[in-house]
Amino acid sequence: MPADADLVQIVDAALAEAARKSGAWLVCRLGCTECCLGPFPITQLDALRLRRGLADLEASDPARGARVRDRARESVARLRPEFPGDPATGVLDENETADERFATLAEDEPCPALDPETGACDLYAARPITCRSFGPALRHDSQDLGVCELCYRGATDEEIAACAVEMDPNRLEDALIEELEAATGARGQTIVAFALATATAPRPPAGPPPRGASGR
Repeated sequence: MPADADLVQIVDAALAEAARKSGAWLVCRLGCTECCLGPFPITQLDALRLRRGLADLEASDPARGARVRDRARESVARLRPEFPGDPATGVLDENETADERFATLAEDEPCPALDPETGACDLYAARPITCRSFGPALRHDSQDLGVCELCYRGATDEEIAACAVEMDPNRLEDALIEELEAATGARGQTIVAFALATATAPRPPAGPPPRGASGR
C-alpha cells in the first residue's frame, strides 16, 4: 500500500529529473537560504513527517534536536501574536483575509529547521513537500510553474517549461492527506514552527495505521 515514503520518493525523483534538465540554471546550493525565510503553509502530512524527523534527530543527536525544538518554540512565541489562525493549535484560517495576513507574516523569520551556523536544514530528510519542490521547474496538477527567483536567470519561458516535470501525477499526496485526516482528525494547514514546537507527533487511533501515517 502506498505511504508517505512513497510520496517522498516520487517527489524526490521528479526533483532529480527537473534538476538534470535544468543544468546550470538551477543554482540552489547548501547555504542558499532564500526559501528558508518566512513561514509558509504545510499540510498535516508534512507536519507529521517533520515531527517524526525531529524525534529521530533527538534520538540520534539530542543536542542538535534540542536546538531545533528550541528554535521552533521561540519562533512560535514571536509569531503567535499576529498568527492568522488558531494560536493554540497552529492551524491556519482558510479564508482570503487570513491569506493576505499570512503573505506578510514575519517575512524574515527563519525556519526552525535551518541551522543558522551552517545554512543547512537539520531535518532535510523529513522536510515538507513545498521545500522539496521549490526551486526547480516542477508542476503540480499541471498548474503554472513556480520557480525560485534566483534560478533560471536568462532562461526564456519556453526554456523553463522544457525543464518541467510533473511532481505528483497520481495525486498521491491528496489521498494520503485524506487518510491521515480520517484516521487522526488532524485537519487544516499549519506552519513548520508550530509542527515542531509540539511535544509529540499525533498518533492514529488503535488498529492498523493509515497508509498516509506510516512515515519513514
